[in-house]
Amino acid sequence: MDVKTSLPTATSVIGAYDDDGHVKGLELYGVLWLTSLPLLLVLSDWVLAINLINNHERDEGSGYDSTPFLDTKYEEECHVERTGTVWTAVAHIVTGAIGSGVLSLAWSIAQLGWIGGPLTIVFFAAITLLSSFLLSSTYRSPDPELGPHRSSSYLDAVNLHKGEGNSRFCGVFVNVSLYGLGIAYVITAAISMRAIQKSNCSQDNGNEETCGFGDGYFMFIFGAMQVLLSQIPNFHNIQWLSILAAIMSFAYAFIGMGLSIGQVKENGHAEGSIEGIPTSSGMEKLWLIAQALGDIAFSYPFSVILIEIQDTLKSPPPENVTMKRASTISVIITTFFYLCCGCFGYAAFGNDTPGNLLAGFAHYNKHWLVDFSNACIVIHLVGAYQVYSQPFFANVENWLRFKFPDSEFANGTYYLKLPLLPAFPLNFLRLTFRTAYVASTTGIAMIFPYFNQILGVLAGIIYYPLSIYFPVEMYLSKGNIEEWTAKWTMLRTFSIVGFLVGLFTLIGSIEGIVSAKLS
Repeated sequence: MDVKTSLPTATSVIGAYDDDGHVKGLELYGVLWLTSLPLLLVLSDWVLAINLINNHERDEGSGYDSTPFLDTKYEEECHVERTGTVWTAVAHIVTGAIGSGVLSLAWSIAQLGWIGGPLTIVFFAAITLLSSFLLSSTYRSPDPELGPHRSSSYLDAVNLHKGEGNSRFCGVFVNVSLYGLGIAYVITAAISMRAIQKSNCSQDNGNEETCGFGDGYFMFIFGAMQVLLSQIPNFHNIQWLSILAAIMSFAYAFIGMGLSIGQVKENGHAEGSIEGIPTSSGMEKLWLIAQALGDIAFSYPFSVILIEIQDTLKSPPPENVTMKRASTISVIITTFFYLCCGCFGYAAFGNDTPGNLLAGFAHYNKHWLVDFSNACIVIHLVGAYQVYSQPFFANVENWLRFKFPDSEFANGTYYLKLPLLPAFPLNFLRLTFRTAYVASTTGIAMIFPYFNQILGVLAGIIYYPLSIYFPVEMYLSKGNIEEWTAKWTMLRTFSIVGFLVGLFTLIGSIEGIVSAKLS
């Protein structure tokens, strides 16, 4: 059975299988989850403490108008200058949304067929857009445009609108998402770097099995790059990196699309069928559909960072107006690429559509073009790692700064001046913690190089609460919408449908892992 597990966008590249086609490392997942859970609970307490302190200082009229996620010069107690525009927001969203998982959507459409596949992509695009509209309206309170209270992070918004208990509960999901995606990006980038090496080695030697280094070597290289980039102070300072990463995502998406179009022309016809890839039984088809729905659902994973992005926007115009416009543009862009890459990929390979579209061109005569695509994936993931890690960095660092306000180690800022370069602010807490964080994500990726399979299950858990449940609940609470009104009924129905879809994809992901292990 050819199993493709539901993964977040930037992780769906190549499954971790052994020589017999079985998923490796499954027996380690339970241990890893149990050992990680206490850390995640502690992190949720940290985040809750930050939110409570931040809200208290607002109530006391503190000079802090900024966020626990985005304050960097804590000792100066200054307002963070917000200079973001609709286009920088689009760049952030596209960086977080269009990942290497776009290359897996051809496989998803192959399971759903020519009608079900494209319609499902459009369906989830609409869900994502509605969710982003609801979430963007919770940034300011009580008025969505003029309210004096800013919710500078996803958890800050949950704490403000739903209270301490929900904030603690949500903190677990948020930190699972941020930290887990960091590990997944290390693994995925290493796979693409390894693919470049194997391609060039096979061209030179004719035998890729004898080629060079393993994935761990490339994980180390990627981790070393992230150690340097993680010293970028905050989310405001990575706009250039998001723009570069967004350009790279366009590049490899266009290349994958172009190669697929060329393959269709070479074949002389479009492959595929209305019902999708045939299976030996109806139950097998059902589970593959569930996994395909998961891949598509998790290809829009920017809900967890939407409010952080919104907090970078300048005003006027009101931030929620700019954010809704940016979300609309971003969803249109991503959906266009998803449809093009998915449909052309399926048309090129039909029933033989690979899990990673570029894998179908492994022996393409212009191997340099495929190598360039993989290089674009690596560059994109360099940016995506920072987009999802910066909020995590700020969670812990600001908690420690509040905990130890007189510590020079936590609050002191020094400036490093190198020849021909502007002075760079250094903070010892930032240097040590972020280096340790990158080392931990890289180390776990090396120890569990097949961890991307379990992230399919984790993504099934995370999708509904972060993308649907909390945005709906916060919107209902903020707007004081009465029960059983038309709007209340529609939003509740939206939430229930999202729960059922998330549960279906979660079960499908678990079944896919177990079946692959036992087959």
